[in-house]
Amino acid sequence: AAGARPQPEPLDKPSQSYIALISTAILSSPEKKLLLSDIYQWIMDHYPYFKNKEKSWRNSVRHNLSLNECFVKAGRSDNGKGHFWAIHPANLEDFAKGDYHRRRARR
Repeated sequence: AAGARPQPEPLDKPSQSYIALISTAILSSPEKKLLLSDIYQWIMDHYPYFKNKEKSWRNSVRHNLSLNECFVKAGRSDNGKGHFWAIHPANLEDFAKGDYHRRRARR
């Protein structure tokens, strides 16, 4: 089709921010919370770009989770493998609509 945008190559770096990637992963889970390892897995499953990369992107994921108030810890996992991560209620509505503009969660 004329003017159709070319499909991004699956191995290209996704254009979404880490906040968007993490949020989409969390929102796609039935409980709306994920372990860090599950977030990594979701990102690799949906964006093969990250599969073959050196693991530095994982530092970025951890960095975004701990630095942004829009992400909150949601209890420890049953097997002791870390914390669940969820989206702060103040950000949930925007993120669910796909609006990932950084804003400080209104506490």
